[in-house]
Amino acid sequence: MPELSRKLINFTDSVIRRMTRISDKYGAINLSQGFPDFDPPREIEEALKTAAFKGPHQYSITWGAQNLREALAEKQSKFMGLDIDPDTQIVVTCGSTEAMMASVMTVCNPGDKVIVFSPFYENYAADAILSGAEPIYVPLYPPDFSFNRVELESAFKQKPKALILCNPSNPSGKVFTLEELKFIAGLAEKYDSFVITDEVYEHIVMDPYKHVYFASLPGMFNRTLSCSSLSKTYSITGWRIGYVIGDERIIENVRKVHDFLTVGAAAPLQEAVVAGLKLPMEYYSWLKNLYTKKRDMFLQGLSEAGLKYVKPQGAYYVLIDVSEFNVRDDLKFCEWLAKEVGIGAVPGSSFFKEDVNYLIRLHFAKKDETLLKSIEKLKTLREKAQFYRE
Repeated sequence: MPELSRKLINFTDSVIRRMTRISDKYGAINLSQGFPDFDPPREIEEALKTAAFKGPHQYSITWGAQNLREALAEKQSKFMGLDIDPDTQIVVTCGSTEAMMASVMTVCNPGDKVIVFSPFYENYAADAILSGAEPIYVPLYPPDFSFNRVELESAFKQKPKALILCNPSNPSGKVFTLEELKFIAGLAEKYDSFVITDEVYEHIVMDPYKHVYFASLPGMFNRTLSCSSLSKTYSITGWRIGYVIGDERIIENVRKVHDFLTVGAAAPLQEAVVAGLKLPMEYYSWLKNLYTKKRDMFLQGLSEAGLKYVKPQGAYYVLIDVSEFNVRDDLKFCEWLAKEVGIGAVPGSSFFKEDVNYLIRLHFAKKDETLLKSIEKLKTLREKAQFYRE
């Protein structure tokens, strides 16, 4: 047999998706893979019913149906404070996963370097490696997951083609401050690098924190590829509708990559999701309040269970410190947790370049009754952990 691609040696399959399979195997409550167990807005459901019968059922325009791009441009122009052209500055993708992959492939040549903050969403390193690029990891330091400015500039001195910025951050829930973003912008300009943003949690930010779109900073639109998704905002993670927004020259080339990666996102779903983009501004306030209440409920339960955690500023994840249970292999611990406690979690080592095996990630994008049931199970963890053996 001929040799397979050597790129694949440098990463595993998705640990997050693996933990969903393990949760299913043991009938555990899946707090690993971040998707809700509640329905999307009724307006989207009704629009999907119509699209199911009336279509469209054939290919849409490769880079996104006209009405979807127009609705996206209108919404994002309001939130980003930019005048976005739906015909030249947007490409619709199959989820933000493809948006990120297409963006990295658009800007990187083989041998280029890409800065990735650690902890990171597991796809980023794989995106760089599959594009023939080399990740440069810069640590974020708990409890606020801030970066060291000297370390970040040292990474930029290696002349990276791009920096990947997840804001709000998965898995830590960090929301980057305006000062931090301005510092990154200064380095991107100084060393002539692109910035590829993952902003899928843009509307899940808890007070007093504020999300700032990197592309909205002075001079940054022309060097930013803004990636996002409708999955988290409208609770439709299975629809796989994402997008990239950027300068016309950039988007023209992202469209080329997208065309040959997936041709286009599902036409009926593109049609149906337009209804979500037309929801009033009050929807986004409601969404923030919803997740703020869920976070506070879940964190109170974790405190009652005696578990240590890092309070998230945004997104819907929380990192739990399990060092007291003498965990050496956090993947084995998460498998045990699913089987014996009935909770699906993600081992922290899958997010860190550093040697970190004392954190696990849980998410709180669930119905209140699911969260309360999860809390009751987690309250048994300390007692059951007496019998945990690796």
